[in-house]
Amino acid sequence: DMQGKIRECNEAYCAMLGYIPEEISDLTYFDLTPEKWHAKEQEIVYTQILVNGFSNVYEKEYRRKDGSIFPVELRTFLVHNAQGEREGMWAIVRDLSERKRIERVQKDLENQLHQAQKMESVGRLAGGVAHDYNNMLSVILGYAQMGLQKTDPDSSLHGDLLEILDAAQRSAAITRQLLAFARKQTITPQILDLNETVEGMLNMLRRLIGEDINLSWLPEPHLWPIEIDPSQVDQLLANLCVNARDAISDVGKITIETSMVTIDQEYCETHAVAVLGDYVMLVVSDNGCGMDKEILDKIFEPFFTTKELGKGTGLGLATVYGIVKQNNGFINVYSEPDKGTTFKIYLPRYTQEFTTVENEDCAEITACNGETILVVEDEASILKLTRKILSGLGYTVLTANSPMEAINLAHEHRTGIDLLLSDVIMPEMNGKDLAELILTFYPDLKCLFMSGYTANVISSQGILNDDMHFIQKPFVAKDLAVKVREVLGK
Repeated sequence: DMQGKIRECNEAYCAMLGYIPEEISDLTYFDLTPEKWHAKEQEIVYTQILVNGFSNVYEKEYRRKDGSIFPVELRTFLVHNAQGEREGMWAIVRDLSERKRIERVQKDLENQLHQAQKMESVGRLAGGVAHDYNNMLSVILGYAQMGLQKTDPDSSLHGDLLEILDAAQRSAAITRQLLAFARKQTITPQILDLNETVEGMLNMLRRLIGEDINLSWLPEPHLWPIEIDPSQVDQLLANLCVNARDAISDVGKITIETSMVTIDQEYCETHAVAVLGDYVMLVVSDNGCGMDKEILDKIFEPFFTTKELGKGTGLGLATVYGIVKQNNGFINVYSEPDKGTTFKIYLPRYTQEFTTVENEDCAEITACNGETILVVEDEASILKLTRKILSGLGYTVLTANSPMEAINLAHEHRTGIDLLLSDVIMPEMNGKDLAELILTFYPDLKCLFMSGYTANVISSQGILNDDMHFIQKPFVAKDLAVKVREVLGK
């Protein structure tokens, strides 16, 4: 009626609200509507229903008998009696709970997709920057190292060069983290039991987080095998545990768990980055300060940090994200302010048969045997540096700053070339195509490729095969010497 008392309703309306007809007839629509909607609904009555005889379709909330709140959509009409007097109002009401749930799921999926696309774009940018950065670091590291060999260890210049070398090495570490985020770091995947790998790190992790924080290890036995570089597992756990440690202000607890999960279609429908299949799940939880949604949306972005100046680079979680994506997994984060944080990492189950292979020892630096090396590099400063390093080791070095110049040199230098050391990505042609041409002159030529990009990226583009020799920039003289000797020795 006009006073808001409910005079009549159908069974669906009663069921929606959880009342029986006898109960609902004693209520007004104010009783069924949360107070925050009263003013708005009164405004609709006076500006729409009493003026036009009906309202536009509008949304509000109802309160069920059990006290729960749910969304509805309704349109209300004015009712007149036989004399034309206003007698009451009637309304068509629709429960929007399911529609709102679907809208929330769709919104979440859109946000996840947007975030994934943003991270992909930032990753491409980071990879490109790291490549150029690596080229310059190669020059800085190389010349600093050669300068150290020519100075008195007690001189001030020697100390200055050590500072330059240290800064360059720290910068190289940052590029490695950028490449990890961009999923472009060089890796050597192995088939492993995640439990065994984690257990081998526990003592180091306990030292890392300190005595005030309890580290709990809860493995699920008999895990499925996974394929991943063990050093990447180390990176994952170290970064996550440091992040958890920094979130705990005093005493606290960090828990590491493993389990086996199967991702089904239902899960994929609400998680845009998930893919159907079997996974080994690595979980790192803490009872620290937690994060709000605004921070959660940014935690994997490179250089984003909530730590005070000088306490973090903002690359730890970006590295975690890149490693997980590089290994075809995905990651979910659950966190609330003052309630802690949980990272769940899903790594695909390895389903093929495998055997354990022992690692080969690194090659040692041995004396030069008078070999001739052709170095091809379009970056002049790196070409000059590489020539100095190799000449200092006793090799005969030919240099070319373009593939065409290299081809001409190879054609003219008939006394023999033992090794081609070439950049991979160059303006005229790539290193692989250049090598194939020079092999027509020297069928026994050995080849070693170098790049600021990584072997994995270059292989994925079809430029290099997995069995080709590769060294990543930036490298120091010792690394180059070892690699050159290794390739020449094969």
